[in-house]
Amino acid sequence: MFTGIVEAVGEIASVIEEGTNRIFRIAAVTSETLKVDQSIAHNGVCLTVTELYENVPGGSKSYSVTAVRETLEKTDLGSWRPGAKVNLERCLRAGDRLDGHFVQGHVDTVGKVRKINEVGGSWMVEIEFPEKFKGLLVDKGSICVNGVSLTVVESHADWFSVTIIPFTWEHTQFHTLKEGCPVNLEFDILGKYILKNFQSRD
Repeated sequence: MFTGIVEAVGEIASVIEEGTNRIFRIAAVTSETLKVDQSIAHNGVCLTVTELYENVPGGSKSYSVTAVRETLEKTDLGSWRPGAKVNLERCLRAGDRLDGHFVQGHVDTVGKVRKINEVGGSWMVEIEFPEKFKGLLVDKGSICVNGVSLTVVESHADWFSVTIIPFTWEHTQFHTLKEGCPVNLEFDILGKYILKNFQSRD
């Protein structure tokens, strides 16, 4: 379980093909605190630490995770290349403050950045998504985009908008996004249960 509050931005150091899987080696300042078998959210995708390494160029320690074919097909991980930036969050500890919202690290779909506009020092980002998920979004509700807990400004049948404040823009990989970029989307778990409950009554 996660909260959508990014702790660090990692960098893909290498990508290794292993059958239909891919092994990603990631350099990050938080690597010092990690251990094998720990769950980490990568752009909102929960992956397990499989190996720890010593320093890589630049001074940060690194670790590796493995993504299976289904994960590669249903998230943006299939597009990751060395040098790509990744939002990282360690799992929630019992007793911690819940600053974002409940995030499982299970991506529902991949959206696409439709438009980015700077508005008064912040950024308004519009994101397209498959229309079948429209019942899971409401204005001022929660959405997880690339592992970041955000508030929906406007929701439409096949796109929504969020506002990114300067701190979040600079301290996540959001500042690397461009129009047309894929983004991982996880809709609010509470909304999923409510929608399923109403559908089961039909």
